[in-house]
Amino acid sequence: MDTRTSPIRLRLARVREALARHGAAALLVPSSDPHLSEYLPERWQGREWLSGFTGSMGTLAVTATEAALFADSRYWVQAAAELEGSGIELQKIPTGSSALHAEWLASHVKPGETVVVDGAVLGLAAAKTLRETLDKAGVKLRTDVDLLAEAWPDRPALPAAPVYEHRAPHAAVRRADKLAQVRAAMRAHGATHHFVSTVDDVAWITNLRGADVAYNPVFLAHLLVDAERATLFVGAGKVPADVAAALAADGIALAPYERAADVLAALPPGSTLLVDPKRVTLAFRERVPEGVKVVEAINPSTLAKSRKTDAEAAFVRETMALDGAAMCRFYARFEAALERGERLTELTVDEWLTAERAKQPGFVGPSFPTIAGFGPNGAMPHYRATPASHAVIEGDSLLLIDSGGQYLGGTTDITRVWPVGTPSAAMRRDYTLVLKGTLALSRARFPRGIPSPALDALARAPLWAAGLDFGHGTGHGVGYFLNVHEGPQSISRAVPDATMAMEPGMITSIEPGVYRPGRWGVRIENLVLNVPARLDPPEEFGDFLEFETLTLCPIDTRCIDRSLLTIDEIDWLDRYHAVVRERLAPLLDGDALAWLEARTQPL
Repeated sequence: MDTRTSPIRLRLARVREALARHGAAALLVPSSDPHLSEYLPERWQGREWLSGFTGSMGTLAVTATEAALFADSRYWVQAAAELEGSGIELQKIPTGSSALHAEWLASHVKPGETVVVDGAVLGLAAAKTLRETLDKAGVKLRTDVDLLAEAWPDRPALPAAPVYEHRAPHAAVRRADKLAQVRAAMRAHGATHHFVSTVDDVAWITNLRGADVAYNPVFLAHLLVDAERATLFVGAGKVPADVAAALAADGIALAPYERAADVLAALPPGSTLLVDPKRVTLAFRERVPEGVKVVEAINPSTLAKSRKTDAEAAFVRETMALDGAAMCRFYARFEAALERGERLTELTVDEWLTAERAKQPGFVGPSFPTIAGFGPNGAMPHYRATPASHAVIEGDSLLLIDSGGQYLGGTTDITRVWPVGTPSAAMRRDYTLVLKGTLALSRARFPRGIPSPALDALARAPLWAAGLDFGHGTGHGVGYFLNVHEGPQSISRAVPDATMAMEPGMITSIEPGVYRPGRWGVRIENLVLNVPARLDPPEEFGDFLEFETLTLCPIDTRCIDRSLLTIDEIDWLDRYHAVVRERLAPLLDGDALAWLEARTQPL
């Protein structure tokens, strides 16, 4: 990178000029938008534009003389490469929820000076933590200006993709019934109004979908619900007339997207507003009049949508079979091409796998960018091959493929690792220990209502016993034709709270891993459904849950070191492969069916 004319250095210079004009000492740029989304529309990809770091999570801080990017271990290798020559220092943080950026600002900005951050993209809970840290250091915080608007002349406009209905039978719960659920929760909180900003919550409540955010079928909107009516704040022209009429029939009126804050500011005195501090921005909270009481609690829809109905679970099972069949066709084709000596790259994986999924009924698109990492690239948990930088798949190593699809009947997310050539004993050991972690959690039973982070150690224990660990969470919630990452449950090292309780109907990933930088990475991931435990006879210690494994795709046995597996683990794997074969065989023929039968032979 040319240190004099690089785009990143020139952009940093423009931001520093803007800081000087406003008399501020530092700018904080979080990876967020006014909806606190994980995947951002281009308009709010300011952290990527200003730093050059393309990871989905990270925080950037810029002063007059320094700049630092804060990222967790999933992105350390990637960030180091992308930041090289930019003048931006990588700050390694232990987890994605770390507040190290606030501490860095407190130590790099003098007392009495000002840090600027756009309150329109700063979460209410995050703002509280930031303000507390800066206040202790005597540093001021300004949140009423968007410096990127001054420094980013060609900033993208808002997305304009149309909104559409998620219809029955896949939309198994009527919109009116979902609104009734939300209003019942509002009454329980004593709230007259409820403001919702998170786009997946809005989409779930309204049974609408869109294409404003990459890989997630959502649209930019806010929703204000009262006891009788609701207002959907959405871009002009995005809602077709027939959809608008259907919304009106359920008591939902449309209003301009940019009017949401003004309507909040006009709430009548004596009202009680329910907001989720983790899912609403500071700018919206600050527009609420003083005469309005504010109740802070989790969005009722966040809890409700995490608990899939029996009908939704049935559609997810069908979707998993379709997705598994697509993967079998891909792997059969891919392995045959490898055996013929064809030149295959990581890009080939994404192209061929997406093409197979696209043939399946109800497929809408990928649920996240395909991660196909061969050899050393597999050691970067969120690696993504590009035309400018990718590996040829040849030699002896491991190929890690993490991919997923959005279907009308559910969202998929699966990771498998396959040997290319002859895997070494060290590779097989890592693979088997990761598999033991996946199996340990998959086979668990646990009390209903247990905080999901309490389960994290079950998957890590086999790795810890060998002195190994991984830096990301073990499992995340998954939406129903919605975001591939959703809460409130998280099987991780997160500090648990009451909203993270494991309840029937939740779909969660199980994905332990081991990553050896510069050599290889292993991750084995299935999605599981919380179901009542089959205890015979029942005990008197309350309700217990267990996992039903939803994902249907062989787990490669060629990488297994059998000496490390117990009889019970081998039995579980054999029974899983028998189910995979039974469910997928009717959907396959020819080479794909032969591949399935070969890969599901019992150990």
